[in-house]
Amino acid sequence: MKPGPKPRLPEARPLRLRARTPAGRVLEFFRDHLRHVKGELAGRPLVLAPWQVRDIVRPLFNSRRPDGLRRYRTCYIEIPRKNGKSSLAAGLALYLLYCDGEPGAEIVSAAADRQQAAITFDIARAMVEASPALRALTKIYRRELVVPSSGSIYRVISAEAYSKHGMNLHAAVVDELHAWPDRELLDVLATSMGGRRQPLLIVITTAGHDRHSVCWQMHEHAQKVRDGLIEDPSFLPVLYGAAPEDDWTDPEVWARANPGLGVTVKRDYLEQECRRAREMPAYEQAFRRWHLNVWTESETRWLSLEAWDACASASGLPGDDFSGGAAMSVSPRRAFLGLDLSSTTDLTALVILLPDPDGGWTVRAEFFCPSDYIAERSRRDRVPYELWRDQGYLTATPGNTVDYSFIEARIHELMRELEVVEVAVDPWNARGFVAKLQQDGIPAVEVPQTMANLTAASKELERLILSRRVRHDGHPILRWCVSNAVADIDGNGNVKPSKRRSTERIDGVSALVTALARALVVPVGSVYDERGPLLVEL
Repeated sequence: MKPGPKPRLPEARPLRLRARTPAGRVLEFFRDHLRHVKGELAGRPLVLAPWQVRDIVRPLFNSRRPDGLRRYRTCYIEIPRKNGKSSLAAGLALYLLYCDGEPGAEIVSAAADRQQAAITFDIARAMVEASPALRALTKIYRRELVVPSSGSIYRVISAEAYSKHGMNLHAAVVDELHAWPDRELLDVLATSMGGRRQPLLIVITTAGHDRHSVCWQMHEHAQKVRDGLIEDPSFLPVLYGAAPEDDWTDPEVWARANPGLGVTVKRDYLEQECRRAREMPAYEQAFRRWHLNVWTESETRWLSLEAWDACASASGLPGDDFSGGAAMSVSPRRAFLGLDLSSTTDLTALVILLPDPDGGWTVRAEFFCPSDYIAERSRRDRVPYELWRDQGYLTATPGNTVDYSFIEARIHELMRELEVVEVAVDPWNARGFVAKLQQDGIPAVEVPQTMANLTAASKELERLILSRRVRHDGHPILRWCVSNAVADIDGNGNVKPSKRRSTERIDGVSALVTALARALVVPVGSVYDERGPLLVEL
């Protein structure tokens, strides 16, 4: 018996929106077909907030040209974090995919990297999966939503602009423009919209700090359009944020900068972040940029000297000698060494990092400088190298260059005094020295000074200092390095000390972070009981 014909599945019906105005149809689409997919509102209808309706949806969709098409072709939304911009952008992308009346609509989400670009798309895909009506219209893939009935598609693209020519875009959602390295992809997206009737470029971003970036250029353009200084009838600027001169600790300023305060932005969260920024100067700039949307300067002080001083101990832990000076007498304990090897005429820092029973760390530092340059460095750096030498805080090596044999001899001495797990070394200017240490049986490890290698240690150092779980003897040179330290902080909150932007010496801090970077990933309680340390190069 032949099988009968397969039953035909009912065709998915196009969405029918009854509101009379274009903006009304957008709001109806959000309310009836979209759900929150994250947080405490997950599963509830996505009803837009009054500020989103007033400042974005109504002007963007109701404003029309004489020919009846949308007036605005670019919407630039600059707003602090946690104000729901990703959910809004995802919903707008879906409305343009399903309900904008554009046959074969091609829509993309783009960002500096594919992972960031996928954030908005993944929210949109989850919204489609949660909607029976949208799910019935859509073929859902990992990085694409396809609507066969209209031939429309919404997908993620990466930032390799050279591979994106040939697109015919109806809309593009650009995420975190402040992190884009250049304007090439943005220009490709804009020029890919020339064949559409009413294309739309939606840019959502927080403030940045690079005054040479494409985001700063668009920020300045948005301000001038908003203030009536230039005329651009196709550009809708939507800017939320505090003024640079505003008191960033004032809750009234938080409210002006964050239209979602009390809903998507929790007041107690901002209070917590503000406290952190008060105690950690590096985070002050990040707080103002991320949570108040203030364009900050790139130079960012990092560690609080007051918090560092509070970690000083006159007596230390039992068995430790905190009498001062470079000479040390420590009980046999496991330790990590961090080495920042200078150029031949500069300061070299060696940090000894010893784990404490409470999960904190004891920190000791030693510094080396060629004796012939001490007087000159005192004049140039305007700090008392000669006094530090006389007090025993600075080891003067003979001649006009750092004698690395002194440093190597000191490391061998520490290997006898302590159970040294690893010697972590900044590889700049030190490749030959590391190889020599390894040949001598010393567990030397190169730690490239990248965000990936140093972020965890840098953040942990901040936490340890704030919780007073770093113990040190108040070494004046290390204290001076702490006071000089400037941080590199990227758009994802990664942080590391920056020699390039620090105007004074930070060698001691660099050596400390380098040692801590290895201490956080190398076990010190089991594996080395069974075998010696491996010689590893990162």
